Amino acid sequence: MTTHEIQSHIKTTQNATIGYWLTRQQQSKPLITLLHGLASNSTRFSEFVEYTRLKEKWDLLRIDLRGHGESMYRGNYSRDTWINDINLVLQAEHYPQSVFMGHSLGAQIAIEYASRFPDKTRGLILIDPVFPQNLHGRLKQAKKYRYLLTVIRLLLRFLNLTGIKRWRLPKRDLRALDEATRETLKQNPELTIADLYTNPLIDFKFIPLANYLQDINEVIKPLPDLADINTPVLVLLSGGATISSFDHTREIIERFPNATIEIIDADHWLLTEKPLETRQVIEKWCEKTYF
Repeated sequence: MTTHEIQSHIKTTQNATIGYWLTRQQQSKPLITLLHGLASNSTRFSEFVEYTRLKEKWDLLRIDLRGHGESMYRGNYSRDTWINDINLVLQAEHYPQSVFMGHSLGAQIAIEYASRFPDKTRGLILIDPVFPQNLHGRLKQAKKYRYLLTVIRLLLRFLNLTGIKRWRLPKRDLRALDEATRETLKQNPELTIADLYTNPLIDFKFIPLANYLQDINEVIKPLPDLADINTPVLVLLSGGATISSFDHTREIIERFPNATIEIIDADHWLLTEKPLETRQVIEKWCEKTYF
């Protein structure tokens, strides 16, 4: 039976538009919802969706979180907003449950969702999740200056309301970026992916600054107690992560009652650096856990 990916949009009560892509056959199957990270969009998973054999037994939903990609929005939003938007899409597509797969900030949203809606959460797949108490580098500094960043963000929102904003933002194809990055790293072994993917000045070309700061604010907010989340959890950890401590992250993850930890030799962007290995680990876990 042929599998198709269909793009759809849905309006929220705040008149925001949420864009998403649903890959499924004619007959509905269990769902995996894919949640991207900070200053990102759903094209982060387009390569994964194209090549994964999970399509044989699962429907795959890629959502542009509010404020990103096809869901561009210049008002305030939060994890609460994103979770409400996810529920709106699941209801519109008639899915009572989902496995949630998230990268970085997307993993945080998946954790928050599972804590609030355990009956709607069939499982979690967390790709290098970040925890506020274990941040390094710029994100740790952002946590220190959280209130200042909030003031700047609110000022930017005010300026947006007065009409001062960038109307045209180029669309960012993260799949094309990942493919180009792998080639760049291959040809320049002295570079690391962190050299290429941790420059916020590049991100600002594709996302409003106020939205970027809102993403940062959500990353550094506390998460629910992992011990209260009883669903099956797969955690893929990068062995060479630069934005957090590997050992501390592992200690935090062990609070999940039902977690499997897999370590991949990469930095924070596993789907970029090790797409095949990452995909195979996820596929094997899903097959072992659910079918």
